[in-house]
Amino acid sequence: MSDSKLYLVYEGLLLPAHVHSEESVRYAREEFQVRDDDVFIVTYPKSGTTWMQEILPIIYSNGDLTPVLTIPNWDRVPWLEQTTAQLTLENKPSPRLITTHMLYHLMPKSFYTSKAKVIYVVRNPKDVLVSSFYYHGIAIFLDNPGTFEEFMQRFLEGNVIFGSWFDHVKSWWALKDNENVLFVSYEEMLQNMKGMVVKISEFLGKPLSDDMIEVIVNQSQFNNMRENKMSNYKLVPNEILDQTKTNVLRKGISGDWKNHFTTAQAEHFDSLYTQRMKGLNFTFYKD
Repeated sequence: MSDSKLYLVYEGLLLPAHVHSEESVRYAREEFQVRDDDVFIVTYPKSGTTWMQEILPIIYSNGDLTPVLTIPNWDRVPWLEQTTAQLTLENKPSPRLITTHMLYHLMPKSFYTSKAKVIYVVRNPKDVLVSSFYYHGIAIFLDNPGTFEEFMQRFLEGNVIFGSWFDHVKSWWALKDNENVLFVSYEEMLQNMKGMVVKISEFLGKPLSDDMIEVIVNQSQFNNMRENKMSNYKLVPNEILDQTKTNVLRKGISGDWKNHFTTAQAEHFDSLYTQRMKGLNFTFYKD
């Protein structure tokens, strides 16, 4: 069971108390006024959030790298539900780029009547699990993950931050045909970043020149992001994120789950996945 002192429990979800409070979540849901030109990056944790926080600011700066090289990612694309939201979002000029891990039904009340756009990034849940396991190992504000088997059980039960992966994805997948919602996968981004940048820019109504596209593709390469101190979380003290163990930006690949799952674990995971996602016609790259 998770250490209750480390978490705020909200609507049955575990939120890290280090950056969330009753007040911050209430502000996000009740008080925050969504603008029609807001753009939300929505993800389940460890699904490509940092990656999208790199890409969108460069699209909106028309290929100028200044924002991503001079502003920490949590300030350039602030978090909706965290304690810093009111300070960072309230007076931010439009169009605002906003990050959130919230499920659809927990979005701000003003969101549902707005024309705001959403880019939802989904990732193979086995890789999400592996990435989350390592993140728990370095994040001092999260509880110890235990063994991989123990953490896998917690993950499958939804007893992890922001709850069940299955519930999260399903809550947003219901909006897949909404013209203001774009689903992209982590695996697609790895396989064809150029095509994905074009797809995202067209969705946002921000056409890019070939030169701008090349700039974005190059800067969003994993190694370049890992060297960018405004994106690699090295600005966060080791007392909060102990990156002496491993980096927050660890591998940036797909299929790493194969190095961690036993055959029995993979079969158990796949069986539960089939049950929980039944009838959704939902697919992602399985490797």
